[in-house]
Amino acid sequence: MTSQLLTSEIRQSFLDFFKSKGHQIVHSSNLVPAGDPTLLFTNAGMVQFKDTFLGTDPKPYTRATTCQKSLRISGKHNDLENVGRTARHHTFFEMLGNFSFGDYFKEDAISYAWEFITKVLKLTPDRLWVTVYEDDEEAKKIWIEKAGVSADRILKRGKKDNFWAMGDTGPCGPCSEIFYFLGESSYVQKGSELLADDPLYVEIWNLVFMQYNRDTAGNLNPLPKPSIDTGMGLERVAAALQGKLANYDSDLLRNIIDKTATLGGVSYLGHDYTERSTREDHQYGVDVALRVVADHSRACSFLIAEGVRPSSDGRGYVLRRLIRRACRHGRVIGFKSPFLNTISKEVVSLYSDAYPELSKEKETIVKVIKDEEEKFLVTFDTGLQILETEIKELKKDNKKVLAGSEAFKLHDTYGFPLDLTQDICSSYGVTVDEEGFSQEMENQRERSRSARSNQTNLILQRSVKPYSSTFVGYTNLQYESEIVGLYDESGDISHASEGKEVAVVVKETPFYAESGGQVGDTGRITHGTGSLDVIDTLKAGGDTIVHVCRVMDGDFKVGNKVRLEVDQLRRKQISVHHSSTHILHLALREVLGPHIKQAGSRVSDTSLRFDFTHGESITDAEKDAIEEYMNRYVIKNHKVITHVLPIEDAKNIGAVALFGEKYGDIVRVVEIGENSKEFCGGVHVESSGEIGHISLISEGSVSSGIRRIEAVSGLKALSELVLLKKRMLGVSRFLQVPQSEILPRIQQMHINTRDIEAKLSKFKQSSLSQEANILAKKAKQRDAGYKVLTADIKDLTIEELRSMADNLRNQLGSSCITLATVMDGKTQILTTVSKDLSEKFHAGNLVKEINQVLGGKGGGKSDLAQAGGGDPTKLSEALKFFETLV
Repeated sequence: MTSQLLTSEIRQSFLDFFKSKGHQIVHSSNLVPAGDPTLLFTNAGMVQFKDTFLGTDPKPYTRATTCQKSLRISGKHNDLENVGRTARHHTFFEMLGNFSFGDYFKEDAISYAWEFITKVLKLTPDRLWVTVYEDDEEAKKIWIEKAGVSADRILKRGKKDNFWAMGDTGPCGPCSEIFYFLGESSYVQKGSELLADDPLYVEIWNLVFMQYNRDTAGNLNPLPKPSIDTGMGLERVAAALQGKLANYDSDLLRNIIDKTATLGGVSYLGHDYTERSTREDHQYGVDVALRVVADHSRACSFLIAEGVRPSSDGRGYVLRRLIRRACRHGRVIGFKSPFLNTISKEVVSLYSDAYPELSKEKETIVKVIKDEEEKFLVTFDTGLQILETEIKELKKDNKKVLAGSEAFKLHDTYGFPLDLTQDICSSYGVTVDEEGFSQEMENQRERSRSARSNQTNLILQRSVKPYSSTFVGYTNLQYESEIVGLYDESGDISHASEGKEVAVVVKETPFYAESGGQVGDTGRITHGTGSLDVIDTLKAGGDTIVHVCRVMDGDFKVGNKVRLEVDQLRRKQISVHHSSTHILHLALREVLGPHIKQAGSRVSDTSLRFDFTHGESITDAEKDAIEEYMNRYVIKNHKVITHVLPIEDAKNIGAVALFGEKYGDIVRVVEIGENSKEFCGGVHVESSGEIGHISLISEGSVSSGIRRIEAVSGLKALSELVLLKKRMLGVSRFLQVPQSEILPRIQQMHINTRDIEAKLSKFKQSSLSQEANILAKKAKQRDAGYKVLTADIKDLTIEELRSMADNLRNQLGSSCITLATVMDGKTQILTTVSKDLSEKFHAGNLVKEINQVLGGKGGGKSDLAQAGGGDPTKLSEALKFFETLV
């Protein structure tokens, strides 16, 4: 049966139900998670309770219920490319949840869920299915005995689907999911269809039973206080209750779609989600576009309400991508001018009752979206025209991959985010070279760093006055301080306004200045409504910490009280790579020997580079041993401890001093486990387990006796592994063999290819020999007794041309021969003169004469010469000219 309950009513009834069961109603936390640099956005209801589950943030209640704003657009939870094309993928969504922090467990969680679904929402049990973890007999028994679910409606699934973990170590446990059948008749249901991911069976609620703690060895130890974490997608359950097959047809989303369709003067059909070309099926393209706009308008409105603004990196870049992607889909609908800002008003109207922050920020939401729309539309048409022209050229040449350099040009010049270019290309059946794009991006960053470095050095050398800044960034990533100096290339200045690039010095700062091989922090500095982008942090004049900034908004003066905020995500990755560098140093000494000494390093948020003394190349077996040692050390989760002590005491405890560093009487030592102790002023993780994984990327020689290793850690290492997995899967599918058989198959293919090449070479030599015999009969006899031969032979290499010339000269004896070929549009000429004629005709001089006709270059000896280049259309004329010369 279907219900007339609106989404807002379902949301409130859920919270009211669990309040009646003794739960505290907790307001949704922000999409921008507080105090968790590992997350770009809140992507689940349990995020705000993460530390509570871990026991580090106890609450005054043991039961809670929420409706959580969530956004999935990065990392493993990235649904962007599917938004609008499937019935249930979104960037922004609402997640209903109930939580128990060591209070009730499986029996109550299951009973509450079944009561709410069947008694409050009145979903009919004959359309409901339950899945449990394959080893969780306890949950299955509760479903049968307490909820009254028939045993044949309970399906077992494995760890991939029905076992949840917070990370590689820590709280984890089995989970149980509730599915609802959307088909027309409830009599045609089959468990096998659900297990095969039939879209008519939609998961509406996931109950996670946190009952174990996984240790570093992988053992599952029972938790003293098992807990509950559940999540129910509000859009999914609303669609199910309202008798809709797709989330986009539930009342709130459909209102946004209808508003957009009316504004654009189009109709929304939206009944068919079969994947097909949006260009060949115009109505399908319009339907997809309307759904994308509905989704993105929600995400943009909520992000802006929380203070996120379009920018070129981080969360701001995600917002910019969403607005520009919506603009692109707006064109499909027919919008030629800004429209998304108008749709955002509808979002505010629909959601403000539950989220009052939207109505408070309504004017800001509308203005920010409109400004970004107008900025993008200035270049959109030109960029789109260039992209479509490139795609037509690819199609003409039967190619299906857009060069990364072209995608980068669209990004850099016309503001096209990569995923927007990919989205447009996909409608033509074309993909984008992502690796090429990434390389172009890195090249640009390097150019920018170089240009900025020159400008910054001028400021640092000529302008900044010494000031002993206090660094507070080991324990604080946000801090309030006072500006004591503003500088540009001309010297100190009293104030800096919007658009100005400036060096800022404050009394105390959480920003780490580049030193010891570690890059400087980035982030922002604010004052009232003013904002500075910190694009680098450097040192000048000893202890003076200089923030290299660009004024984004407002006006800044010396004496201003300011708030400094380090980019937490970036700092976290820098810390991960810096701690990895210490562990790498230890691993090298353990595997290669105690002679290893650091000879330089660079630590950034994306990678680490480590130079060290070693007189020979490292074998593959040694690299494997180094990587294994590092990662075994990482998963032991050693605490990272810092000591500040006299330098002699530091040396006595075995701390290693680093190359090129000068130390005072008091030093800072970083200890990671009992084996790694180094002098270090940099930033680090709190325990080695936070690193996750370390992957070696390259190893080689830098100079005599110095080797260099480059590696990645943490999220970057995960990205590398995911990319490797995708490549392996692609190769596996291409070769049509399991991944374990890829190498043997390639080895066999290599052997087969060599055999084929040998046979082809033998066949071609035979063919060339036959052709030489035919050509020899066409040689012209001169009265003086020698023969002359010219020939234009298609698609030969210069080696094959030379082999044929040798064959002809042996057949013809006293002769002058010129052979020509054009391969891949390039002309090659080879002239040979028999020994008896070399004093009369010089092959090198003859080639130079021929080049006067062709326009190429070349030369050679008296008996053999060759030339390349020139105009292929003049080849016939050049060969005739040769005949007149001899």
